[in-house]
Amino acid sequence: MSQTLSPRIAVYPGSFDPITLGHVNVMERVSRLFDRLIVGVGVNIEKQTMFTADERRQLIHQSVPHLKNVEIRTFTGLTVGFVKQCGAQIIIRGVRPITDIAAELTMMMANRRLAPDVETLFMIADGELAHVSSSLIKQIASVASDEELAKFLPLHVVQAVRARLAVK
Repeated sequence: MSQTLSPRIAVYPGSFDPITLGHVNVMERVSRLFDRLIVGVGVNIEKQTMFTADERRQLIHQSVPHLKNVEIRTFTGLTVGFVKQCGAQIIIRGVRPITDIAAELTMMMANRRLAPDVETLFMIADGELAHVSSSLIKQIASVASDEELAKFLPLHVVQAVRARLAVK
């Protein structure tokens, strides 16, 4: 028996390592468009992360307490499997102009092959946040000031990044 998927539930999957203001911007905008937004924190045991999955989930939770229709879950495996498990029909992908489009289109086509009833919507973060990525944060965190990092990250995430770097 196949499960009925809801077009009113969207899933925003990613590593969110760490969550950025660009991620928050996408979550705020998408949460206004759907009844429920499930943020899926992807767990890839082969990938070296700055924060554990539970830490990332907690940082996201602390970043969006004002969004009452957002739920944060962790998942492993294929994104389309997680999306269907959530009962959703929509995958949200945050993309940066130019740099992400080719890879995201390839992933979208693969997902459509695996799950033709699941659609992918691309969202670009607003203006000055459109270029921000977790990879960028990892590259600059050790040399940027807290004030500089706060242009890209929620303040509690700046503190978490600083604490993590101090441990290394």
